Amino acid sequence: MRIIVYGVGAIGGVLAGALARSGAEVIGIARGRMLEAVQQKGLRLMSPDLDEVIRVPMVGSPSEIDFRPDDAILLCMKTQDTQPALEALRMAGVTDQPVFCTQNGVANEPMALRFFPNVHGMTVMLPGTYLTPGEVVSHCTPKLGMFDIGRFPYGKDAADDALVDALWKAGFAAFVKPDVMASKYGKLLLNLGNISGAAFGSAAPDGDLRKAAQREARTVYEAAGITFADVSNADERRDAYIRVAEVPGAPAMSNSTLQSFQRGNSVETDFLNGEICYLGRLHGVKTPVNDALMALAVRMLRERIEPGALDLQATLHESGLA
Repeated sequence: MRIIVYGVGAIGGVLAGALARSGAEVIGIARGRMLEAVQQKGLRLMSPDLDEVIRVPMVGSPSEIDFRPDDAILLCMKTQDTQPALEALRMAGVTDQPVFCTQNGVANEPMALRFFPNVHGMTVMLPGTYLTPGEVVSHCTPKLGMFDIGRFPYGKDAADDALVDALWKAGFAAFVKPDVMASKYGKLLLNLGNISGAAFGSAAPDGDLRKAAQREARTVYEAAGITFADVSNADERRDAYIRVAEVPGAPAMSNSTLQSFQRGNSVETDFLNGEICYLGRLHGVKTPVNDALMALAVRMLRERIEPGALDLQATLHESGLA
């Protein structure tokens, strides 16, 4: 199995670096300053247990790859960038190779299934950071991250088993889950507070707001008949495999939405909180908390508000959530 990592940011960078370090055949697809940095100097992979520069073959587009039947393609970009990535893969000759949606949210798998017949979900449990071109950080130990993997919409096959085996060899924990979307819906609950962390800062006392967004989501899940798996800190695997620890010389851990704002990129709130709003509208459930968090993301983008610059209590009063 050759592994194509499409989208070399925090998650894709840790995956590409660790897989290449383990001896797996890897090609990364990156853009801009990350592409230039890795091509010139290699990819620096940092964690509580290692700090190495790894040579990873890197290209700027799927059109630069001669795709093979044994390729496994890992989509690691944000959801707002998924459709153009799928179009680029199709134009580059991808047909029935397994496509793994290594992304937060649950919108990528049905999007990919419109393009390709062999789609798999991957629940990402990897506190990673990418702020400096050519450098990526995993903040956990003893493994670099943890993944649940399975076919979409349900099932498993040999590609899942092969990728899980490659990930264990590369220093990750990985598990085949035929009902992988239950795991991904559980992870979505954890990501509903991403925009809050971006707006108010990682240290803001926003626990009540995050819990309110999650309660609302669970009500929506029930109305939609969606089951979910608990992949929060109550999942015993987290303590066994992905304990958060300090990484000397690395930026402090922060969520992916905050990092997107820091890099000046678009954010994926439409496919996190927006998924709950969408399901609520489909099934007649009001979602005022997630609606307000969606509006908060739009405000930050429109007004070019710096991450962490907003006051939590003032914003709650303005939005009617206090």
